[in-house]
Amino acid sequence: MTLQDPALRSGPAALLDAFWQGTHLADPPAFLDRAREVSPVLFDPARGHALLTGHAEVSAALKSPLVRTTKYEGGEAFRASESHALMSPMMLFHDGPSHTRLRSLAGRAFTPRVLEESREFIGSLTDELLDGARRQGEVDGVAALAVPLPVTVIVRMLGLSGTDAERFREWSASVADLIGGLDVTPERWAQVEADARAMRGYFRTLADDLRAHPQPGLLSALAAAQDEGGRLSGEELLANAVLLLVAGHETTSNLISGSLHALHEQPEQRAWLAENPGERAGGAVEELLRFLSPVQGTGRVTTGPLTLGETELPAGTFLSVSLAGANRDPRVFADPHALDLARPNARAHLGFAAGAHYCLGAGLARLEGSVFLTRLLTRFPHYRVPEQPLAYRPNFTLRGLRELRLHLR
Repeated sequence: MTLQDPALRSGPAALLDAFWQGTHLADPPAFLDRAREVSPVLFDPARGHALLTGHAEVSAALKSPLVRTTKYEGGEAFRASESHALMSPMMLFHDGPSHTRLRSLAGRAFTPRVLEESREFIGSLTDELLDGARRQGEVDGVAALAVPLPVTVIVRMLGLSGTDAERFREWSASVADLIGGLDVTPERWAQVEADARAMRGYFRTLADDLRAHPQPGLLSALAAAQDEGGRLSGEELLANAVLLLVAGHETTSNLISGSLHALHEQPEQRAWLAENPGERAGGAVEELLRFLSPVQGTGRVTTGPLTLGETELPAGTFLSVSLAGANRDPRVFADPHALDLARPNARAHLGFAAGAHYCLGAGLARLEGSVFLTRLLTRFPHYRVPEQPLAYRPNFTLRGLRELRLHLR
């Protein structure tokens, strides 16, 4: 996409229409730059919709008491679907006391002590995956590295069976489509519904087993909490088990695959990181989260009149909150389209959102990303990515490569 494209030369209403049609997915930075140039709060009163692309405005919206999450809603037929039953109880779509209750329970899996105890496992698993990829020669870095690392880690933390990892990966793709998929075909919708039905059955049976025979892991703790205080309904337990499974790996999968490509494209940045990955990987992960924005955005709605920047928004305004736009705001990040692994304020990114819904697994994603980069560049600083066309999954919320061929050497 270039500045000559009609969508980028249009006014607010046309830009918002193009956004909803998915035009921005072809080249998010160019589209979001144009939207921000028009206004960091691109508002069309006739549509009751605003697109937020400015860092200050996005941060303010995410932290405002006059902004809530959007509910997982739809028409009558959708409300009767397996997908709605699976998704609507997720904490992602709750605010206030119900969100606090669910989040406090799930947070037990992500304490600093638990994360530190996982470091050795993440390191050994990374080495195992790198060994396997090296033996194969050319591999798809998404399937061989970016997906199995975080999937295996979150499965272990939840206390699930590793033998179900492939099934979980397929289910996760269906949940990703439910969260932000674009142009889901009838055939794909039928598969998503089948997966939602299977997920609900699997986790319902698992919850019964865990209540009867507790095991180590977060899901046992959630199941026990339901018995002790009635704080979790059966549907809440099922939905949030699925959410933790999916959210526990999607961001990191996209971060790892995107990092492999970005570092290949920027050899001087890769060389700088490879000089001392153990000391530099933590900061590099922050810049890669800013640069890549694996989670592109989220939806919110105003509950009262709200002023963001210079724009007054009435109650009931739907907000498309662009984390990717905020992460490349030149008012905060100098030369925002450049990858600078030593960027001093990289941690100011909003890749994990902000406010009450700040990503629960942010610490885990940071740990997995830094351990992966340290192991990769210590062992294979000259890995090679052959020239190839790149394709991203068509998703408003999650941006990740479908595949990335590479050689470890």
